[in-house]
Amino acid sequence: MATPLTADRLLKALRDEGLEVHEYRDWRTHNRNSKGPWGPVNGVMIHHTVTKGTDSSVELCYEGHAALPGPLCHGVIDKAGAVHMVGHGRANHAGLGDSDVLRAVVDESALPPDNEADTDGNRHFYGFECINLGDGEDPWPEAQKLAIEKVSAAICRAHGWTQRSVIGHLEWQPGKIDPRGFTMDSIRGRIAKRLDAKPDGPASKPPATYEPFPGADFFRSGRVSKIITEMGKRLVAEGCGRYEEGPSPDWTEADRKSYAAWQRELGYSGDDADGIPGKTSWDKLRVPNV
Repeated sequence: MATPLTADRLLKALRDEGLEVHEYRDWRTHNRNSKGPWGPVNGVMIHHTVTKGTDSSVELCYEGHAALPGPLCHGVIDKAGAVHMVGHGRANHAGLGDSDVLRAVVDESALPPDNEADTDGNRHFYGFECINLGDGEDPWPEAQKLAIEKVSAAICRAHGWTQRSVIGHLEWQPGKIDPRGFTMDSIRGRIAKRLDAKPDGPASKPPATYEPFPGADFFRSGRVSKIITEMGKRLVAEGCGRYEEGPSPDWTEADRKSYAAWQRELGYSGDDADGIPGKTSWDKLRVPNV
């Protein structure tokens, strides 16, 4: 039994294991805690989504659906092995399961058959959905299985658990078949080997696949461009935000004076340097021949 990891600690554990992790919207505060407690936590549960496509699957797991509000898990593991965090706290992923299975997970012993649905699993398990149709034909790329291994090992490592704290949904709730396409015993074997070694460390950022635009060195050198300067003047003249009836009510006198100083610095004077956005005249400026 353990207190759930904070969002920061969970994120660090996953990244320290060498995973590519993406934070989706307000995942840190997205949960179902209003419906019941989360914790003590006892293990990690693996699922398949019965969907395809990363973006749509991540959105579904975040939002849920009419019959089951999201989050539907804590993280989504895509085909390429990236993890997308969609919730932190109680999540609708495990449902009711077998108390004997929970007892075995706590004791880290062999799992009994799951023949009852008498215990709230959403309280006790971290849940990870893996993008797969679950039809027995949709492939499981090695990168995705490696990510399942790493996710599970990262959380087990953080809590001091063994591989026996990781189960599949099909081992928890009668009638469930997920994850389908590999055995949980094979995944637990991989997790055990990983836990015997040190974590991989944060994943290195992939090299850029683009070339810097041709003018990058020009701007890095701090040089000044007349064209860019004139573009700036035009933005001031036309008003970046286009105030239709002057500035907003919270535009203070200090704001006006500061803006007026900038207008004067750009070459305006008189009424054209009154400190009001969008009121200066572009017609009074001339773009130099450059």
